[in-house]
Order: sequence, then structure tokens, then C-alpha cells
Amino acid sequence: MIKSVNNYPVSQLFDIDANVVYAIPRYQREYTWGISHLETLFDDILENSSGYFLGSIICINQATDVLEYPQKLELVDGQQRLTTLSLLFVAVYHALICQADTLDDDHRFEMTKLKHKLILRKGEDQLRLIPQIQNNNHMDYQAVLAQAGVIHEVDVPAHAGNRKIFRAYRYFQSRIDTMANGGDAPLDAIMAFLDKVGQASMVKIEVASHADAYTLFESLNNRGMPLSAVDLIKNKLLARLEAIEPGKIDHYFGRWNTLLNCLGEDYAIQERFFRQYYNAFKDDLKAIYQVPVATRSNMIHIYEKLINHDAKDCLDKIRAAGRMYAVILSRNPDDTFKELEKPFKDLERIQGAPSYLLLLYLLIHRETMDLTTVHITAVTELLVRFFARRNLTDMPPTRDLTRLFMTIIDKLKGLKGDAVFQLISEQLVAVSASDDAFQEKLEGPIYDENAGVSRFILCALAEQAMTKETWVDLWHFENKKFFWTIEHIFPQGKNIPRAWIDMISDGDKQTAREIQQTHVHKLGNLTISGFNSALGNKSFVEKRDRVDRQGRAVGYKNGLKLNEDLAEAERWDKEQIDKRTVKLVDGAMSLFKLQEDAT
Repeated sequence: MIKSVNNYPVSQLFDIDANVVYAIPRYQREYTWGISHLETLFDDILENSSGYFLGSIICINQATDVLEYPQKLELVDGQQRLTTLSLLFVAVYHALICQADTLDDDHRFEMTKLKHKLILRKGEDQLRLIPQIQNNNHMDYQAVLAQAGVIHEVDVPAHAGNRKIFRAYRYFQSRIDTMANGGDAPLDAIMAFLDKVGQASMVKIEVASHADAYTLFESLNNRGMPLSAVDLIKNKLLARLEAIEPGKIDHYFGRWNTLLNCLGEDYAIQERFFRQYYNAFKDDLKAIYQVPVATRSNMIHIYEKLINHDAKDCLDKIRAAGRMYAVILSRNPDDTFKELEKPFKDLERIQGAPSYLLLLYLLIHRETMDLTTVHITAVTELLVRFFARRNLTDMPPTRDLTRLFMTIIDKLKGLKGDAVFQLISEQLVAVSASDDAFQEKLEGPIYDENAGVSRFILCALAEQAMTKETWVDLWHFENKKFFWTIEHIFPQGKNIPRAWIDMISDGDKQTAREIQQTHVHKLGNLTISGFNSALGNKSFVEKRDRVDRQGRAVGYKNGLKLNEDLAEAERWDKEQIDKRTVKLVDGAMSLFKLQEDAT
């Protein structure tokens, strides 16, 4: 039920005589506005006439006593805008403090009013806006107010300056400072801008419950960060559960959060899970709702149907599926699935995520299908080989992958144990590229075709020769990038060094360029190095024999079996590239042979 809809100036939303506070519930997402959003808001207010429309907010007002102090409104939509406007007020307040020597009594009165737009008149530092706790938003906001002199001093949380609350505040400080110092009367410019902010308008909608609020989210989210599909599913689910069991929204929000903790913070992965969950279990859900396949465009509608049918059952089942999805993502510490960590990681690295819906189905039904960890491992390793071939040949095309794995799931009904692996193998072989097509791609400019697959194949070939004693993690991340990276032995840069021209083409620059064009991206001219930046365009012998300051081999004599032929070579030319390409292609053809015996 909508209790009221009114268009207010911003100054009235922050009315100093009203004992109203806006509390952002903890199930709402953290403050996310970046510089582009801040810039747009500031410029819109500055450049447009007074009364500029800033959008809408939705508040839940469950107060039963009009004398309640303070009156607490739950801000469920528009929190990004209202938080940003509050930070803008704080920045203006600080700017006025910096003009203290020029303030008269009227200015000081306006400054006091501005302070009480941010905190109530009554109560010790009672915030007008109470941010949610995610990502230290609440503590960061208090620290900003304290820095500006609005409230008493508080401890600044660690690393607050790197987070978005402080970044927004500093941005507004800079903009106001630039604006104020752009003319002869800085104080007048600040006061004129403050007046414009106060006169900007917003529609404030008050509703009586979470269920009432949900129906307004999509259409009224016109100025803030658009709600994602996952946000909308969450809000719909929580609103439905609140309607069923009033007062338990925090409990269900906690259960929702356990699901997101399983999936991680990457929104693309979260969204993919919700699509793949439906696609994997479509037949089980067809009594509730059925569309051929879940896509980004219909996902919200699908989950509306599932939630309306049975919200608690929906939450329970997607949480259970989320736990298994965490296993696939290698985010589950359960030792039960320890043996699956390496094959699942390999599948991620070869960009095999489209097959996660099949693995999710197998993990959920592993007991009824008599599947052991050995079976799941065999299927995953098969998928790794399949995607190594597919992602290099584009056979089958990307658009067919979701339906391929849905079809396989449909054909698995009633099968158990080894028969499951056999069926999956047959289906993948039937649609995969032939050995000839795969070999042709391997022999060509593979790095230019797909650098990611190139790296995976080289790493797989190198790992094949490792033992427990000689194991090296070729996927180690350092400073947000791979420590071990692909290196072109014969350099790929436009300016070929003279030493390389002399070696590869007997000093003929044009011939060297022609060889570079035909051979530089071939598998035989690629290797794995942990010291790529140290090698660069050095001569072949310098790359081969390079050592660091401690005398450790950091060139091609680094101990990787992948580099053993390079460590022994005296020169590097077209013939050497072709010879090594043949050797590595043979190794890859064997390693990524698709047809394997069942478990």
C-alpha cells in the first residue's frame, strides 16, 4: 500500500525541523557511485535552472506512533542518490568553514541549518542519513562528517581514503573549491550553489511494507545505479518472505548472503549461476514455469514465477545449488571435493564455464546417479579437452553451447555411473572439431587466434613433465597478473633487433619481417617465462643464458622441460621454430585427445 507520493525540494527532504532519519537497511548493496556519476550530478545541479528533478526515492514507513523519535524511514530505493547528496552537503559545509573569516551572521545561520540537515537538532550526533554497514559505509560516512566538523571526532577506519565514500567527498571538495575560486566572490558562489542543491526536487514515495516497495523498484530507478537482475531477484524474494513471515527479513537476508558468499563478489558469475541453475533443472521446474532457456532478458521473469510459487523452497534450493557451484568455482573448503580442485581450476582456465550447468546437475544428483569423485573428475577432464579444442576451432559455435549441455542433461535421465561418462563423451565427440581441424589450428598462428588457449596448452605441456618434487605453479598471480607468462622467443615487436635480423635471416631485414609475419605466433615460437620483462628483445643467447643477481637461471635454462630444447639450442631461426612447432603440436594432440576410455 502506497502511503504517500510527493515531490519535495531536497531541502525539505532534509528538513531541519523534522525528526526524520533515513536508514539504509543492511540488505541493500553498498555505496557504489563513481566519478562519472558524481560529475553528472554536480553538473546537472550547477548547469540547470532551480528545481531540477533528481529522481525518486522509496521509503518504507512502518511507524505506528506519530510521536516516535526519531521517525525512522527505511530507504529501499534511492540510497545512492541520497547518500551522494548528503556527502555534497558535507563538502559545502566544509567549504563554508574554510571561509570562516568572511562569514556574517546570515551566513552562519545558513551554516547551522546545513549542519542540521546532516544531523538532528536533538540527540548527540544523531545522523539524518544512516548508511548501511557493507564495506564500512557507515563508519566511513561518520568519519567524513567528523573530518568536516559536523559531528564529534571519530576514529577513521583503516583504508577509508581508498573507498568510495571518501572519494566522493574529496571529489565534491575539489569541485566546490574550483567553482568558488573561479570568480571574485567565492562565498557568494558557494551560497548560490547550496541554494540550487536545496531547490532541486525529488519524488518521495512512502509505502507500508517491503512487498509494496518491490513493485516500484524497476520503473523508478531512473537516476541511481540501475538495479541488476540479481538485485531484483533478491528484493523480490525478501519482499515475498517478509509478507509470509513478517519480521524475519534479517534472517532471510542472512541466508541470501550465504548464497552470495558461495558465488563470490563477481556479478557476472552471480548472474551466470542464476541462469545456469534454471537451465540445469528446467525439467524439475516445468510444473512451476517453463521457458526453453534462461537468458539475461527473461531471467527476472523466471525467478518471479519461482518465488511467487514458493519463496522459501526457492531460496532453499538455490542455496543448496550455490554450495555446489562454489565447489566448481574452487571456493568450497570441504575436503570431500579436494580431488576435484585441479580439474575444476583447469576448466575455468580453459574458459569452460558454459559447461558448469552440466557439472552442477551432476553434483546435485551425484548420489542418485551413483557418481563418485572419480566419475566427476573424468567428466571434468573430458570437458577440459573438449574446450581446448572448441575454443581454438569455434566448433561448436558459442551460441550452441548452452543448449548442448541442456540436451546432454536431458539424455542423462535414468543413467548411472560409467554410463553417464559414456553418454557425455559420445555427445561431445559428436559435435567437436575433428583431429584434422584441431591440428590445423595448432599448427597455425595460435597466439593470434587465441592467446588464452595458447597459454593453457603451453602450461599443460609443461605440467605434464612435472613431478611433486619439481612442481611449479604456472598460474601464480603476483601484483594482479600472472608471474609466469607467454613469451615470444623470436620477438613480435615491430622493430626487430639487429641481432635477431642477423640470426634469423642472415641480416636481411625484409626477410626477417616476412618470417615474423608467418612464424612469430606459432606454437614453436612460444614458451613460458617468469621473467618476460627481463628478457624482452634480447638476443637469443642472452635470453637462453640469462641469470639473476643471485646466479639463478632465469632464461631458458630455468628448469622447465618445455624449454629443454631451447636451453640446448645455439641459434633460433625459421627451421627451429617449425621443428619445435611439430614437437609441441604432437604433444598437444596427444594431451587433448577427446576420445578417452570411461572410468
